[in-house]
Amino acid sequence: MSLALKNLNIRHSGPVQAFAVLVCLGMAHAATAQDQSDAPPPKVSIAAAYTEEITEEASFIGRAEALDKADLVARVSGFLETQNVEDGALVKQGDLLFTIEPDLYQATLEARNADLDRAEANLELAKVELARKQELYERDATPESERDIARANELVAEAEVKAAKAAIQQAELDLSYTEIHAPFDGRIGRVAISVGDVVGPNNPPLVNIVSEAPIYVNFSVNEKQFTSVLEAVGENPSSLAESDKSPNVRINLPNGSELDETGKIVFVDNRIDPLTGAIAMRAEFSNADRLIVDGAFLNVRIEALQPTLEVLIPQAALQRDQRGDFVLVVNDQQMVEQRYITTGDNEGTAVIVKDGLREGESVIVEGLQRVRPGVAVDAVVASEQPGE
Repeated sequence: MSLALKNLNIRHSGPVQAFAVLVCLGMAHAATAQDQSDAPPPKVSIAAAYTEEITEEASFIGRAEALDKADLVARVSGFLETQNVEDGALVKQGDLLFTIEPDLYQATLEARNADLDRAEANLELAKVELARKQELYERDATPESERDIARANELVAEAEVKAAKAAIQQAELDLSYTEIHAPFDGRIGRVAISVGDVVGPNNPPLVNIVSEAPIYVNFSVNEKQFTSVLEAVGENPSSLAESDKSPNVRINLPNGSELDETGKIVFVDNRIDPLTGAIAMRAEFSNADRLIVDGAFLNVRIEALQPTLEVLIPQAALQRDQRGDFVLVVNDQQMVEQRYITTGDNEGTAVIVKDGLREGESVIVEGLQRVRPGVAVDAVVASEQPGE
């Protein structure tokens, strides 16, 4: 129409010329409409909505935490005499790791035993003296005060025996502290001292030890997700960690690979953090291959107990406007319909459709920019069909 108007030489010279102009405009419009009706419908690629069993899951950021970890500190002072373990070694509970100058504490123990012998001898002497004073007092050969003094001396001797026995116990403890054993199975870190160094309670730790298997992974779940988990398994927070119905917990390692093992929930906190709106949870993994390391950040996924049948479409079909997500559907008459849908999570290159679309309905995945709702299209099946 614009071309026809451009080519007309219009002059406002009378009614005849005006009538001629109107006739030309009508003919141009009719020609344009005829051209549009003769144009073939635009070609588009379509894909059918399909169903698939999906095990839904929720993802969180978690952190690995060893069941047991400790810094080994010397409990007595002295020279480090032996180091029986190398940096990073695996150890068993009870393994001897270090020895701290035991001869000094052995000598102290022997001296305390001698003190006990002396105290027991003094006690015997005090008993003899008390018996003698008691006999003299009964014969009126000695005043009562001397008998009382002898009785007090016996009590003092008994106290000295008890003190000597307590000193022996302390000496035995100190002697036992000269040997440092592994408190549990685990792997030690870097040894911070060398043989010959002076160590003691006020010095830095000799080494740290961390248990590796099993291991915890701590994470937090928002209150909405937590409620959904409880409703899905039919449990309450106190029994969730003990129930066989607890959902599976999987993790991705820091390099992105998925751990073959499945964890189980062993702890649920008793309150929701008011600052984050989340509740702390803990899963336990056997960690047989020692791939989970204490302190590592991990991607944690909680899986649903049972898979559900879901409708999926390619993500390429999904569009969005102010009203929400929608797709362009090609109906049986090859006409385009706009359909608003409710979506769920992504599954690879597909997206779950919760509402608004049925299995088998065709959605446009290519050529979206060439069509609009209400027009006819020439639909061809996309070369790659998801779900096949």
